[in-house]
Amino acid sequence: MGTLWYGGNIYTMQSENHIVEAVFTSGNRIIELGTLQDLEKKYNNEITKRMDLLGGTMIPGFVDSHMHLIGHGEKLIRLDLSGCQSKAEVLMAVKHYSRKQEKGDWIIGEGWNENLWGPDAEPIFAHELDEIVPDHPVLLKRICRHALVANNSALRTANIDENTISPAGGVIEKDGYGKLTGIVKDQAQELFYNVLPKVSDTYLKNALRAAIKDAHQLGITGAHTEDLSYYGGYNQTYHAFRHVIEEEGYLFRAHLLVHHLVVDDMKSAGEYFLSGNEWIEFGAMKIFADGALGGRTALLSHPYADDPSTSGVAIFTQEELDELVKKAREYKLPVAVHAIGDLAFEMVLNSIEKHPLKGDGRDRLIHAQILREELIDRVRQLPVILDIQPRFLASDFPWVIDRIGKNRVGCYYAWKTLLQNGLHCAGGSDAPIEPLNPLLGIHAAVTRTNVDDPAKTVYHPLECLSVFEAVSLFTKGSAYAACHENDRGVMKEGYLADFTIMNEDVFNINPEKIPYIAISKTAIGGEIVYDSEVEN
Repeated sequence: MGTLWYGGNIYTMQSENHIVEAVFTSGNRIIELGTLQDLEKKYNNEITKRMDLLGGTMIPGFVDSHMHLIGHGEKLIRLDLSGCQSKAEVLMAVKHYSRKQEKGDWIIGEGWNENLWGPDAEPIFAHELDEIVPDHPVLLKRICRHALVANNSALRTANIDENTISPAGGVIEKDGYGKLTGIVKDQAQELFYNVLPKVSDTYLKNALRAAIKDAHQLGITGAHTEDLSYYGGYNQTYHAFRHVIEEEGYLFRAHLLVHHLVVDDMKSAGEYFLSGNEWIEFGAMKIFADGALGGRTALLSHPYADDPSTSGVAIFTQEELDELVKKAREYKLPVAVHAIGDLAFEMVLNSIEKHPLKGDGRDRLIHAQILREELIDRVRQLPVILDIQPRFLASDFPWVIDRIGKNRVGCYYAWKTLLQNGLHCAGGSDAPIEPLNPLLGIHAAVTRTNVDDPAKTVYHPLECLSVFEAVSLFTKGSAYAACHENDRGVMKEGYLADFTIMNEDVFNINPEKIPYIAISKTAIGGEIVYDSEVEN
């Protein structure tokens, strides 16, 4: 018994412009591709459902190769500052939100970004938060999540004062008089996370439900997500995933990256690389090598052009990074390492070359935004995937040019160069850092523009991808990164019946209109989990 899918443009992604007329699925698998006439004749007695695409376009399901699923859900259910266009707007939003909370409760917000506030904009400071919210500890995470600002109540709760020394890999910022500004970066943020009230199981499940429902509406059938270290620990977070996805039936394929701080918990639970099931499985060990460009904590091989006093932050020394990669190898795990700056990327290559992967899996370097040609040459010699986030271009340009240096030579956001060098790339959003919608990432990769830029400025046009290359990042690329290239990412006999169905043909539309394509349906394992006609 099965379903016949037909009546639209069915792109298999096996190769560019490879289209079939119909697909027959049974259970959670693709049984056969072919003409409508042939499949109807062959499976006549087994077809129990017919899915007419009504002229729409069906592709293998979008999979986000790097995001934080619970974090995205948090953005949906609590104070979201990502749309604020000025500091005043942020402060007003915080003040309004605080009025709905009990006195003394923590006020936690997400997504402020001073780069949206004009060329001379300053970040938020502790004293400004004290003025508008005197009765609450306040913690506002910057869009990159590599920096936050806290008010003085929160600083006191975290036992941070002018004499507190910045921890290794972190920064507690002070002004010219040695006074705390309230801004804390990278590893120093842990001082707050250690004192925040413990999250409840209900909170985690609500966040997961919101995130998965939103993903379904965006045509996303799965994600590689890193959450296990931040919400009450490994066990509480993993159990929330299992409850929502497996017990409640919010179908979603979650490939869990495991932060190095909880990898021992994973090992003690008897899990290993790719253990689990078709819904929830374990992936590589996650490591952070540096911070982000927005807060000038991405580790560069040269000083920042707009602040020569710093070259960024190394989360670990080379020796410490070597030991972490060595530990992953002892656990027979690949590594997935956040590396935005070229020096951080170089340090990760050093560690991988010193402790090469000998078991199953593939290492991945996440972000890879600032590179040098010699680093690309080195990575070509390794079984490594580059996990890129095309939407970063829309958010980071043009301010990132001044940050790195207009005359600095290098490979910046150079995705075409990576593909032309034969490197495997996967596509993600890093949500909640960026919007989850994969069509925004595809648009940025193809046009090298910001959809919200009225001037439609194109940054480094030689690095534009074709639509097929960009869509491949979120289908074949994500499957390859998780070692699922033999059952996901394309439409073939025996592969999972995970589909994204759009109202328009993404391959034959003006690229500027890609972000506005409507998702008609999302199918996971042959089951419709989102139908725009039903939802609307």
